[in-house]
Amino acid sequence: MARGQNREAVQMALETLRANRLRSGLTVLGIVIGVTTVITISSVINGINIRVSDFVNSLGTNVFWVTRMPVIGVLPTAEMLTRKKLTLDDAAALREMPHVVDADVEADYRKGFAMGKISAKYGGKKVSGTLLEGDTASVGEVSDMTLLEGRLFTEDEDLRHTHVCVLGHDTWEALFGDQSAVGKQVNVETGLYTVIGVLDKHKQPFGSGKNPNDNTIYFPLGTFHNLHPEEDDLQIVVKYDTPQNKDLVQDEIRETLRVRRRVKVQDDDNFEIFSTDSLTRLWGQLTSGLVLFMVSVSCVGLMVGGVGVMNIMLVSVTERTREIGVRKALGATRRTVLTQFTTEAVTLCAMGGVLGVLLGAVITWVVYLLPIGLPATLSPPWVATGFGVSCAIGLLFGIYPAWKAATLDPVEALRYE
Repeated sequence: MARGQNREAVQMALETLRANRLRSGLTVLGIVIGVTTVITISSVINGINIRVSDFVNSLGTNVFWVTRMPVIGVLPTAEMLTRKKLTLDDAAALREMPHVVDADVEADYRKGFAMGKISAKYGGKKVSGTLLEGDTASVGEVSDMTLLEGRLFTEDEDLRHTHVCVLGHDTWEALFGDQSAVGKQVNVETGLYTVIGVLDKHKQPFGSGKNPNDNTIYFPLGTFHNLHPEEDDLQIVVKYDTPQNKDLVQDEIRETLRVRRRVKVQDDDNFEIFSTDSLTRLWGQLTSGLVLFMVSVSCVGLMVGGVGVMNIMLVSVTERTREIGVRKALGATRRTVLTQFTTEAVTLCAMGGVLGVLLGAVITWVVYLLPIGLPATLSPPWVATGFGVSCAIGLLFGIYPAWKAATLDPVEALRYE
């Protein structure tokens, strides 16, 4: 008997909503805005997270970077600026560690590249804003570079300071178009360097713009130091065997360098070790602010929608007071009336949730197709969360009007005009 009454209450609730479509639509507008905001912002964040994850993985697997000062997230202190610089001998010592596959030593020259002061020339063509980087012959093993053509430099070329170089993708494209560059000589600053290889494009974490690292010229480290001997602040990139040995290798690197750099037991490290996890954590800290903003904006929309639902349900109860009295006189229980009006409120908000999800999906698709190339991918957990919260809002804000309807005195309700 109770199930039949509840089913009848649900049917009456749906019929009431269909009879007042315009009012129902306006009532759930706040819910639609709140859920749409959740879906849109979460989709953009989810898409960027996926792109950042792919970008971080492209930097190398099972890799540690060892530097004199923090690279990201920290403003260097006076103590950091006076630290002893890393050396080639430090890298050689790290290569001898049992779980280390190889270690590369990097140095770069970036001064003025953003203003186009560094340039490369070939056959009347010129590319500006070029980064210059020196590496040992281990760079291919450590950094997982992908070649379009040619090869990387050898240890012998590094030791002899040979005038050879490897071009980044954009540098090659600007100077040679789609022609082969291997064997050609490019003019970099004050010298000519023979191109022995060309790299494929790097992954771009944000949008579809160019990655600055694609406009880079790579030299053997010895050759680079002939070109810029003042750039002696080295960075060591250590590749280890398996992820299971990550903590062990990090501890061994720390212990080895503390001994070599004569760091006292009570003193902190005078070098920095970070991995791709460090980049992921930093990005997580940045996106947490965006998530907080999303939740705040969405809560405002959902609360406004909830208040609207409560208001319209109270109006509905007042308008249908006599109807409620008739139903009670015919045997409807408090539970039946409570179910009817609660169902109306939840259904209203569920409709708003569905519309919000659909509108958010459309906006996500439009954002994905925009020329800026901003990645956006629907996040199923956030879709479920948005819809679930919209239903919960209906239950929360609809329970009072439903309770008010259920507790009406049938005699007084029948007398209501």
